[in-house]
Amino acid sequence: MRLILFSVILIMSACSTGPQPISYGEDACNFCKMTIVDQQHSAEAVTLKGKVYKFDAIECLVHYVSPLDEATFSHLLVANYDQPGSLMDAQTSSYLISPNLPSPMGAFLNAFDDANRSAAMQTSMTGELHSWESLKTTLTLKNQIPQ
Repeated sequence: MRLILFSVILIMSACSTGPQPISYGEDACNFCKMTIVDQQHSAEAVTLKGKVYKFDAIECLVHYVSPLDEATFSHLLVANYDQPGSLMDAQTSSYLISPNLPSPMGAFLNAFDDANRSAAMQTSMTGELHSWESLKTTLTLKNQIPQ
């Protein structure tokens, strides 16, 4: 009986379709293959079927999802610059590209939980503000995303 109960619990936990914690220093980026160490810039994508893709930088997430249909993902998550290791919805986050705020892959891209916070950071650090949609367009136009 215990074996059956254990098996059911194991099967149920394996079928999770939600985000998974990133094991910093151990997990590799699904796009660039670098080890994920920076909690301030990490990202994650989860498909509707529950497949989890982890990224060492927001720009790697953008590179990965841009040629795909975003409707195939249940979650697109980015690290909150102000709360390293805390992931938030990529599509509702506000972004700042600033030469004064480096990111792991060199796009100088950082995510914030709201537009007021990113605007305040822009005031002190300079740079360009973006929504999720304008970010994807901007990185594509700068030829930073393979087409």
